[in-house]
Amino acid sequence: MIRILLAEDEEAMRTYLARALENAGYDVVAVDRGTAALPYLESQHFDLLLSDIVMPEMDGIELAQHCAEVSPTTKVMFITGFAAVTLKANREAPQARVLSKPFHLRDLVLEVERVFADAAAIGSGIN
Repeated sequence: MIRILLAEDEEAMRTYLARALENAGYDVVAVDRGTAALPYLESQHFDLLLSDIVMPEMDGIELAQHCAEVSPTTKVMFITGFAAVTLKANREAPQARVLSKPFHLRDLVLEVERVFADAAAIGSGIN
């Protein structure tokens, strides 16, 4: 089963996203900030880090950079409601996907599926 670490500081959004991903068949661990995600990244394997960019204590970009150091095979996807932050994310983490709020849960699940479909195609030599 694909494991996702979700870092989202807004409780309602975190619950909403976690439930949608679990209903789509993913194993989800949800935390309320980047610093809370660090111990999970260091001690467990996750296939995807799904992180809000703007969070207290540690933003999603810093979290993704730490993820790249401790778990380089973990894919990264950002969610954000700020267009300027999207540009920064694209510049500082070019391999990461960025999904801009507002989005429909169906779009989130489709993007997650694409991340793993793309990884499978690259792994099998199909591009």
